[in-house]
Amino acid sequence: TVTSAKKADGFEIPAAGKVKDIVEEDGNGEEMDDVGPEMDIGKDGLMKKIVKEGDGYEFPVNGDEVEVHYVGSLLDGTRFDSSYDREMPFKFKLGLGHVIQGWDDGIKTMKRGEKAFFTIPPALAYGESGSPPTIPPNATLKFEIELISWTKVKDICKDGGILKTILTEGENWQTPKDPDEVVVKYEARLDDGSLVSKSEEVEFTVKDGCFCPALSRAVKTMKKGEKTFLKVKPQYAFGEKGREPAGDHECFVPPNTTLQITLELISWKTVHEVTTDNKVLKKVLKEGEGYDRPNDSAVVQVKLTGKLEDGTVFVKKGHDEVPFEFKIDEEQVIDGLDRGVKTMKKGEVSLLTIHPEYAFGSTESHQEYATIAANCTVYYEVELISFEKEKNLWELTTQEKIEASMRKKEGGNSLFKKQKYERASKRYEKALSFIEYDSAFNEDEKQQAKLLKNSCNLNNAACKLKLRDYKQAVKLCTKVLDVDSKNVKALYRRAQACIQLVDLDLAEMDIKKALEIDPDNRDVKLEYKLLREKVKEYNKKDAQFYGNIFTKMNKMEHLNYANGVRKQEVGPMTIDNKA
Repeated sequence: TVTSAKKADGFEIPAAGKVKDIVEEDGNGEEMDDVGPEMDIGKDGLMKKIVKEGDGYEFPVNGDEVEVHYVGSLLDGTRFDSSYDREMPFKFKLGLGHVIQGWDDGIKTMKRGEKAFFTIPPALAYGESGSPPTIPPNATLKFEIELISWTKVKDICKDGGILKTILTEGENWQTPKDPDEVVVKYEARLDDGSLVSKSEEVEFTVKDGCFCPALSRAVKTMKKGEKTFLKVKPQYAFGEKGREPAGDHECFVPPNTTLQITLELISWKTVHEVTTDNKVLKKVLKEGEGYDRPNDSAVVQVKLTGKLEDGTVFVKKGHDEVPFEFKIDEEQVIDGLDRGVKTMKKGEVSLLTIHPEYAFGSTESHQEYATIAANCTVYYEVELISFEKEKNLWELTTQEKIEASMRKKEGGNSLFKKQKYERASKRYEKALSFIEYDSAFNEDEKQQAKLLKNSCNLNNAACKLKLRDYKQAVKLCTKVLDVDSKNVKALYRRAQACIQLVDLDLAEMDIKKALEIDPDNRDVKLEYKLLREKVKEYNKKDAQFYGNIFTKMNKMEHLNYANGVRKQEVGPMTIDNKA
């Protein structure tokens, strides 16, 4: 009865005077207790009354295959259909128009195991035509519905190309990502049951895929241990070309063929992109404990083995009784190892893939067991045994903050001398973070902090000049001049940046002021000489630019005159005098 074609045989409309009182009963004919009030569902007159609460918090959604028991009756209480009578639940896909709209709208509001009465108006049932001979025209229907269960059907690509039905739920909530390496079992068949391909266990990187495009897309929606059934349309299978059999027991896949694939996600190794340019990658071989990770300046204890691409071991540390110890972000190991270990948890074992930019660069490097060629990618298997984090800022005393700032500044100086300007800049910024807020400092500490701030900002400005970030260099020097207007270094470096930004007027002001304060400063004098040369150069360019314009104008005038065009009076250039 709930479908447009189905009718109950032997139905008769009751004669006048024989209408029965309506009694709410369950499918076995027993009267049911009230549980909840009757409520509106939507705005079209659908009413619902819960008579048995369901379990959990989930509700079915469009596309899910639901399994229900039901009893249908008219308002006079006369039954016209019941799944209980057939001793078989009714299954259908929700929200696809396979049943009357009142069912689609109502069952979406139910939980697993819930039982409810629905009053469905004609517009959401069989309307003006009814469903003769069982359902009269314009009939309001009453249904007792029990939602037994449902099977989730997910449209993975939102185009109906891969429909996924979960057969066995997986563990936890994590799902694989593109860089991860997964291990799966799969079996693919045609609609007639012919075997296309079967694999016991196969490992692949998600983004690289396996067998057909559907597998990599589907596996990204799966949890560990999950088993699913996939209905795969040709565009995510083998398309217009089809597929030749790859083994004795496999069949040919014709062009434009839909596949049925059973897929199980056995396990996967998570691969993290440690750097945004994907040049330091971390594959987790063994998960660590908890959520805590080392911070900058943490002291870490590790076991590590470094290898080349061909498997040659070039270094091995911490495998004896004493782990190898180093301090994060202190230049004690290569940059990629520093960054990778910082993302690890205690007890974690990971494989780090480190490109030359974060390893040994463009020069040959002699290591413990082998020599690493220039521009070589290296691999480290690392186990993080333990670590001791640096104190958080709020845990430090005021004097400890000043000492920590000084250490970071010295680290920045060391990096600057090694021409590692970007890392040096970050170190100066870190140094500033310890003393940025000095309200709790005493007078002596405030004076120390002021000198440190100026020093870090000036040194950072020097980094920005080297990195050609001239606007940031100007900002940093201005911060210093705001508290020390006669700081010669700040005037000098701001002038350098302004020359590069072609702000020659401000550059000249800064240089003249610096020379007033320190007339014998050689560096400032040289910069003044450079400024004068720049001014001459730009004046020459301006003269050439305007000279070219006037030359072109004269040529045009001569050409117009030669062609008999009447020469027009040229008025003076005007400016907009409005404020």
